[in-house]
Amino acid sequence: MQKIKVAAITMNGLLGQAEQNLARIEQWARCARDAGAELALFPELVVHGHCDPDTWFNAEPVPGGPATQRLCRLARELGLFLCVGLSEKDRDLVYNTQVLAGPQGFIGAQRKIHLSRDEVIYYKGGMEMPVFDIGKARIGISICYDNWLPEVCRILALKGADVLLMPHAMRMKMWEDTPESERAAAVCSRQFWLTTYPMRAVENACYAVICDQAGRAGYVATYPKDSPSQPHHAGGCVVIDPNGEIAGETQCERIQEDMLVVDLLPEKLWEARSKPNYTLRTRRPELFGLLSA
Repeated sequence: MQKIKVAAITMNGLLGQAEQNLARIEQWARCARDAGAELALFPELVVHGHCDPDTWFNAEPVPGGPATQRLCRLARELGLFLCVGLSEKDRDLVYNTQVLAGPQGFIGAQRKIHLSRDEVIYYKGGMEMPVFDIGKARIGISICYDNWLPEVCRILALKGADVLLMPHAMRMKMWEDTPESERAAAVCSRQFWLTTYPMRAVENACYAVICDQAGRAGYVATYPKDSPSQPHHAGGCVVIDPNGEIAGETQCERIQEDMLVVDLLPEKLWEARSKPNYTLRTRRPELFGLLSA
């Protein structure tokens, strides 16, 4: 791994508003480029929205669909690696997919493996966990609930990932239109990330780059308006280094779009991986058969 500047963007993925969402992605991508970022991470399903009842109709092929092609053109223009979430349709099946594009065009995609709550209504789980070499770093992508299962990040690390990109559309806590309620929801998400994800970074000696959708994406008629299953996300971004330390985070006073830009440093990776208790060197996989039984 070489030093690389990464931007994590928290933004809203409005239901049924792909063109508007793509326009905001472009604006934020330009901000990331102007800030010197070389890689920009956007949230899960930010193009087409999270659990939209019209997901099957809105989903599109990857990489041939219009959204991915637009992202590829933007990545080429800006000389920037972009990782963006959308709904992918393949042979009439829909996947919760994060696409990766760069200055040379389309690189690859990660389909969410484990589906949470009502996501099983709209999406099929993926079957592969690739790692992508973008030159300065090797990238693994683990989408929202996949990060709750440590095996996913472990497999990505075993495949050589230096950086774990963790995009979210996480529904942790609803909020009312008051500063106090917004802050409580944002803090709830932050507390979960900082309770759980430092261990993902430490146990795999990788950087963890986390972002969430930010705001009310709309209302789904099948749920009460105050249901915790509505696509409302408390936002925020955090970067955790391979030693479990916070390398940067956005504010958690308000739920709003924001960007975090952080340098990922190779010396932090080397420090973690040179320790006597570097877990990928000391683990005993011959005893772990029950994990795949």
